[in-house]
Amino acid sequence: MYKKQLKLQKLLCLLAICSSALVFLYALGIMTDLYDTLYSTMRNPSDLTQTDVPGSIVYYNMQSFNGVFLRYSIVLILLACLLYITNTHVRRKYYIGNYIPICAFTVANIYVAVWAHQYIEAFKVRFLRIDFAALKEHAEMWKTAYTESTFWFDVHYLVFGIAILVSLGLVACAVWKIKLMKEEKALIESGKGAAA
Repeated sequence: MYKKQLKLQKLLCLLAICSSALVFLYALGIMTDLYDTLYSTMRNPSDLTQTDVPGSIVYYNMQSFNGVFLRYSIVLILLACLLYITNTHVRRKYYIGNYIPICAFTVANIYVAVWAHQYIEAFKVRFLRIDFAALKEHAEMWKTAYTESTFWFDVHYLVFGIAILVSLGLVACAVWKIKLMKEEKALIESGKGAAA
């Protein structure tokens, strides 16, 4: 039973790195369409009221959120690396040094998912208030990108869904490990009792 658990724990530690990297890539990519579509609509970046497209200011409003989101995604990667530093991926028995990174990674993933979800949904509402007729006209005149797609806003459900599933998998794997360790201890104690 330990072999199955060890294989799962190795897989989950690898998935923790991958899911954190996915959150990082999402944090980099969320502004891509907005930059291509909305940046050129601002005639004077020092005076954000001067715009060719009403509502395009959402691009500038998202800048501070995106900076914090990027830093949080880097923290998630570091916490995933901590699973490897503490040998959580190979250790047959867990110690307190293994439980702390699992808990920290899980709590951080859930926090970032909830925090980012609130902002992303609020910015999506503001994005949908853009005057898309004016945006299309601007894009045709200046030969810039045009999109009404909310893909980058909507895909956060998938990104954070994967991250939270991996976190919960790590917790379930730790619970399984505790159960196996207790069973092993009981077997060892019953063996000692039989020898006496």
